[in-house]
Amino acid sequence: MCSTRLPKLIAFDLDYTLWDLWIDTHVDGPLHRKAQRVNEVLDRNDHPISFYRDVADIFHKIRAHRFADEGDAEDKVVIAVCSRTHAPDLARQCLNLLLVPPPHNSEAETAPPTAAITFFDELEIYPGSKLTHFKRLHKRSRIPYEEMLFFDDERRNGEVEKLGVTFIHVPTGLNHKIFEDGLERWQKRRSDS
Repeated sequence: MCSTRLPKLIAFDLDYTLWDLWIDTHVDGPLHRKAQRVNEVLDRNDHPISFYRDVADIFHKIRAHRFADEGDAEDKVVIAVCSRTHAPDLARQCLNLLLVPPPHNSEAETAPPTAAITFFDELEIYPGSKLTHFKRLHKRSRIPYEEMLFFDDERRNGEVEKLGVTFIHVPTGLNHKIFEDGLERWQKRRSDS
């Protein structure tokens, strides 16, 4: 990950950004998980739902940065979900059930997996414009729009750049390269202003 400071808020869409489906059209609830199976939830018909391969590692990288200096609020990153799904309850249920493996290092590998929902500080999950999602995040957090970075698979949601949010198009699911490119683009926009 970049050694530079991260944005104060990093937000992610869900459908085709963190997982490879539309939760409101491809999934039949209720959802369930087999025991403590990591990164897999099943719908009523036992169709699996999982994060893309690099997502868990990206979450851990953000969290590691977030707590790198607990005494300095400036270095803490708010992690948010911004989804316009028409199945917000199903999306929340999925985030509660999906287990994220511990980070890949010698100390944490024996730690138990963590519910995905615990990685998120803010949940904006309801139908409507992403502009509304970000206006609400801004109002609650008081984080300037220029300190926000947003990853989404739908280009139309780039409209959030009108507010000052840095938008990153995720055409085939979030991965390390897209995440790093997003951080670099945010940093460049920040230094250009």
